[in-house]
Amino acid sequence: MTTTDVPDVPDVPHEPRDRRAWLREHSELGVSVLLLALGALVLTDALTMDVEITQRGPIGPKTVPVAVGIGLLVVAVLLAIDVLRGGRGEAEGGEDIDLSEPADWRTVLLLAGVFLATAVLIEPVGFPIAGALLFWGSAYALGSRHLDRDPLIAAALSVVTYELFNNLLGVPLPGGPLMGVL
Repeated sequence: MTTTDVPDVPDVPHEPRDRRAWLREHSELGVSVLLLALGALVLTDALTMDVEITQRGPIGPKTVPVAVGIGLLVVAVLLAIDVLRGGRGEAEGGEDIDLSEPADWRTVLLLAGVFLATAVLIEPVGFPIAGALLFWGSAYALGSRHLDRDPLIAAALSVVTYELFNNLLGVPLPGGPLMGVL
């Protein structure tokens, strides 16, 4: 028997090392599992929603969540099929991240602190003040050091956002001590 007569043996992972290599090559399946779980969660929540009072026609509050849940499930299945057939995602060509540099934990922790402070302060001080702190703190954490200009821009953005949501869109935000002023 020559080397050309040897039948091809499919690559089946037998050892744990081969299994890890197979999982690494098919890591996009993790995204598929995440989408599947998210779709199931959205569908479960939408189908158990009590909407008898708000239902005013054939299309009600359940329609969009059910459509989104079904869409997530379909995309999850299609992605899994594509990955198992050998499809692979390509790396972003325009990404300018230097993977040899360590993560900037100072910025991450500053942003997390700003978001946490906003969540704690939004009810007692209202959105205009908490939002201004959010916008200014985020700009500072991301590197802006214009201490004379940034708080003014943050305050203006916060008030405009509050007015837009509260008065134009009808989404009530807590006004805090500025409720009578704005």
